[in-house]
Amino acid sequence: MENAEQQFKSGFIALVGKPNAGKSTLLNALMGQPIAGVSFRPQTTRRRQLGILTSDRYQMIFIDTPGLNDAKDRLSRFINNEVTFALQDADILLYLADVSKPADSLDQQLTEAVKSRQNQDGVLLVYNKTDIADPAQIQKNKASFQALLAEAKTIEVSAKTGKGLAKLIELIEERLPEGPEYYPVDQITEDFEKDIAAEMIRAAAMANLDDELPYSIATLVDEYKERDNQVLYIHGTIFVEREAQKPIVIGRKGAMIRKISTDARFAIEEMAGQKVFLDLQVKTQKDWKNDAAFLKRVGLAGAGE
Repeated sequence: MENAEQQFKSGFIALVGKPNAGKSTLLNALMGQPIAGVSFRPQTTRRRQLGILTSDRYQMIFIDTPGLNDAKDRLSRFINNEVTFALQDADILLYLADVSKPADSLDQQLTEAVKSRQNQDGVLLVYNKTDIADPAQIQKNKASFQALLAEAKTIEVSAKTGKGLAKLIELIEERLPEGPEYYPVDQITEDFEKDIAAEMIRAAAMANLDDELPYSIATLVDEYKERDNQVLYIHGTIFVEREAQKPIVIGRKGAMIRKISTDARFAIEEMAGQKVFLDLQVKTQKDWKNDAAFLKRVGLAGAGE
């Protein structure tokens, strides 16, 4: 074990790709537990989130980034800034490609940004969702992504089933620079548990609501504490943009808010490892996507800039 200290590796690994490419699912799979809210809808992630994976040889600090989008409001501009920062600042970049579909114009736009990085050796093209696509279609779709990032090392994975993740870790470790332990060994994320819970509530709402309403939602956890009976009590608020949206989120006789609460509670219990009592309410916050003070309040600091 001589020179073990000098050989220890560490670095920041950004997960980038289109909305719904599976970045948050991959982060949770790599960490072995849920720390990021996951929904089948695009743009579930709105800010960078860290997942810290430490062994006796390395510390990998994964950065789950939002998907690039059209910057039509303060929130959208903040999201794009999060992506741009991660693209340039990370030691290693995982470009997540959903190979159930061919590359499109948004992939082209994002890969152009990837190619502006100084360190191209640190780019891995990760073909995700290999479990849901026809093999012949996968090969065709892979070629469309490879044409955009011709120099990148490639690997096939399924974030959902775990296929290829051990090999992915190996490829990342090979490319990590020598470095220190930036975080304590037992720390797995930089976020507070209450902020993770808020993201899981939002993911549950996005999964259950139709059409454009999910994108009008913000969430905040006001109270997060363990009570005497060892049950974790959480009080959260779901914010909508218009008063007319409140009854949709609540549902007929409260059916929708109960479904959102149940789905979110299961996700939070898995994350926290204990029983959860989740109390949700719905409030209106008009035009919150352009309200700098509100965006800061819900953890999107910088979105007002």
